[in-house]
Amino acid sequence: MTGKPHEPLLALVQKPGRYTGGELGSAQKDPAAVALRYAFCFPDTYEIGMSHLGMKILYGLANAREDCWCERVFAPWIDMEALMRERGVPLWALESGDPVAAFDVIGFTLQYEMSYTNVLNMLDLAGLPLRAADRTGLTPLVIGGGPCACNPEPLAPFFDLFLPGEGEEVSGELLDLLKAHKAAGTDKRSFLRAAAQLPGVYVPALYDVTYQPDGTLAAVTSRDGAPPRVRKRVVADLDGSYFPDNFVVPFLETVHDRAVAELFRGCVRGCRFCQAGFLYRPIREKSAGTVNRQSRALCDATGYEELSLCSLSTSDYADLIPLLEGLLAWADPQRVNVSVPSLRADNVPPALLERLAKERRSGLTFAPEAGTQRLRDVINKNITEEQVLSTVCRAFAGGWTAVKLYFMIGLPTETEDDVRGIAALAQTVVDAFYHHPAKPKGKGVQVSVSTACFVPKPFTPFQWEPMDTKERLAEKQALLRGTVRSRKISLSCHHADISLLEGAFARGDRRLADVLEDAWRAGCRFDGWDDQLRLDLWEAAFAAREIDPCFYTARRRTFDELLPWDHMDYGISKRFLRREAEKAYAAAVTPSCRERCAGCGAERLSLCEAKAGSAGSSSG
Repeated sequence: MTGKPHEPLLALVQKPGRYTGGELGSAQKDPAAVALRYAFCFPDTYEIGMSHLGMKILYGLANAREDCWCERVFAPWIDMEALMRERGVPLWALESGDPVAAFDVIGFTLQYEMSYTNVLNMLDLAGLPLRAADRTGLTPLVIGGGPCACNPEPLAPFFDLFLPGEGEEVSGELLDLLKAHKAAGTDKRSFLRAAAQLPGVYVPALYDVTYQPDGTLAAVTSRDGAPPRVRKRVVADLDGSYFPDNFVVPFLETVHDRAVAELFRGCVRGCRFCQAGFLYRPIREKSAGTVNRQSRALCDATGYEELSLCSLSTSDYADLIPLLEGLLAWADPQRVNVSVPSLRADNVPPALLERLAKERRSGLTFAPEAGTQRLRDVINKNITEEQVLSTVCRAFAGGWTAVKLYFMIGLPTETEDDVRGIAALAQTVVDAFYHHPAKPKGKGVQVSVSTACFVPKPFTPFQWEPMDTKERLAEKQALLRGTVRSRKISLSCHHADISLLEGAFARGDRRLADVLEDAWRAGCRFDGWDDQLRLDLWEAAFAAREIDPCFYTARRRTFDELLPWDHMDYGISKRFLRREAEKAYAAAVTPSCRERCAGCGAERLSLCEAKAGSAGSSSG
């Protein structure tokens, strides 16, 4: 990296370790010895991106290929961006320090709608045209994946293609195809037509979108041989799939600075608000032996002293206690702490609480989501107040004095009584501590209540629901603040403006691309950060395009309306989602997948992938 243009900037910014590269475990290759160069971009800061497991997996997988060098790129913070623009320094990749525009593939992981302006900013800092139509060469190819790829339409004009679903297999197939087309010297259009034939690849330029007079979608029509619907990719066998035996160890503290073991994908629960629980279906578990082996290899390679078990609902992992016994057999002697996040209040094994009590480095966290049983039934949370209290009482007996409770405000059918119920449940937890005969002596309890604003998401039973308006959310937050009386309860409420922007882009269509670009050109960056959000600029961008954001947030959609993501196939049938929405209004619950199959349709995806694998094909 000697003499790279960005090096003089490092002494002038906060946290220069974000930009240096060279960390233990980072991939170093000879650029002349590889056929493809891949810039893996995370559109947020280094500290957040380096905590993301998916990036670690795909980074390691791409670098396992001898013909590819994958490097990391993160969004530069405000101070670094200003210097880069002032001195004409283009965005660079950490491993080599080379400019991103020189790479063959520029891949963005899209984890959060409020990172979209950062995507445009990174393309611009790289010196590239924002719009895919203006990037006429075969490379660099701009691709997107991650959960937001389930509705990529607001970003469609900026990307060459998207990879809906899981990327381990399809990303390799795409690199193979690009390598062949690059060697043959074919043009971009020919490559995109060929790429659209790969299962799990969406090329937005091959789909024409038309609208009704009322602004709703009329049709999304594929052409040039592209499939009418794009089916997400699923890795059928997690035990046999790639998982890195080493992580890049950062120079500075990251949000989740530890080794991570993936337990399973999907969720058995079916909470009706939870997009991840539906997007990552069907449920697939790794065996305890595989998790144990991968975990030990990671800790040995990185030197991390904490191992976190990763899943959407860790206490639902079938072999959790045997797994912990196997992990602790080597973790304890090596002084490696094993953390178990994502616990549900209804099924935490007593043996697990006893084990966690020995560590007790932080409080326990649970997510009742709603303050009353009626509303918990509406959202299919499938936990009762008695189960919450039973679990926290066992925790108090084990020595815990801090509990964090997550809720949402603005859920469908929510009333003011439901909002008051949040404070009531928190107070009940406080009272349970002081009435518990085995509570820690001489100590008080602290209950932290965190409330997010409900945002309806695609591929959930609530995808047709309106959001509460900003004014209504503010009223409910004020009601909750006025209802919390105890000093033992601390309350935090999420920024409603951010949630409403998130809601617009979560269910938006291609017309929002112009709004997005206008807002970025006006100066919007890091919109998910409270201190960076410029609501005035966003309001001006919507007004300039004569688009009312409430069309996307506050409007109830009919069940027969064509939705912007209906040409994406995530395995979840619309019939199932509608049935779940109707059950929500009846406050009727659906049992977990382990109790009874609800017939969502996702299981067919893993069966298709498994059959393709047994036939010797990796394309599904």
